[in-house]
Amino acid sequence: MDKELQSRLAPLREQIDATDRQILELLNKRANLALQVGEVKQEVDADGPVLKPEREAALIRRLQETNPGPFTKAGIAAVWTEIISVCRGLERPLVVAYLGPQGSFSEQAAVEQFGQSIEKLRCDSFDEVFRAVEAGQAQVGMVPVENSTEGGVNRSLDLLLTSPLKVQGERSLNIHHCLMTQSGTMEGVTRIMAHPQALAQCQVWLSAHYPTIARDAASSNAEAARIASEDPTVAAIAGSMAAKAWGLQVAVSGIQDDPHNRTRFVVIGNMEPAPSGHDKTSLILAVPNRAGAVHDMLAPLAENGVSMSRLESRPARTGQWEYYFYADIIGHRDDEPVARALAALKDRAAFFKVLGSYPMQ
Repeated sequence: MDKELQSRLAPLREQIDATDRQILELLNKRANLALQVGEVKQEVDADGPVLKPEREAALIRRLQETNPGPFTKAGIAAVWTEIISVCRGLERPLVVAYLGPQGSFSEQAAVEQFGQSIEKLRCDSFDEVFRAVEAGQAQVGMVPVENSTEGGVNRSLDLLLTSPLKVQGERSLNIHHCLMTQSGTMEGVTRIMAHPQALAQCQVWLSAHYPTIARDAASSNAEAARIASEDPTVAAIAGSMAAKAWGLQVAVSGIQDDPHNRTRFVVIGNMEPAPSGHDKTSLILAVPNRAGAVHDMLAPLAENGVSMSRLESRPARTGQWEYYFYADIIGHRDDEPVARALAALKDRAAFFKVLGSYPMQ
């Protein structure tokens, strides 16, 4: 390296080293404070939750709002998610259930939401994720609820209808599908496997490039990757995380039909987060079978100045052409305008269930 360049970089690198030592000292100070918080909680409420979604969300948002730069907002969210994760883990490990096996998009969503310092409980189905949290095997679960290309994830929506669990967080991922095999080529491949949602999200591309290869459904994309790792005649559709997890080579990347393909996941658990100042409330409604019933039911939102960000219908499976409506509204159920709107909605709806209020991503 040029001596002049070395001489100019050396003092800057010394300052970086000194700054890193200061950061390490402060991180350990924060970790010790987290341990003290855990001790106080243990004395007052030993069975209380280790997770505080509203505090964690508000902390990161406050840092982003006061950040002068050049450190980016996205960088702050990523770094502090991991700092919080490590400190939370010192207090008590957080067990997170999600659809596995290793390398699934659900695992990616769980890690992005809660950081690396979690205990992972991989499940074979969405039903098992719900059962694990309901039985106390995990404190929270992560399940997909809607995709920007294919709409609602029906099994998750049906389980939210019947489960006593609450929605206590959300995470949206950009979904980039890859076609992967043992060899990194499609030579000798006779089957393409993926979760039905992924097959649907890539159907145009698959029909254009591999119209004659059979397509088979798997319980998850990661499960398809696991099968491909054992069978050279199988190509899997999954994320790059699954390729690394199962030792596969990516044959083609970015095969999703929509380049802006996104999936929204929700966190399910037993607690109800307090207001964070930037919240969303999810609910399920049904209306009497009469003309104008949906309009009349939703009128309280406009009357109280509450915005709705999502409305989706699902058949009630009664054979009477009745529907449940899944809605997301802006605000926390304890916010006065939202509380008034929800009270009026409850009076007008034939069925009413608040799934939860939680920090908005």
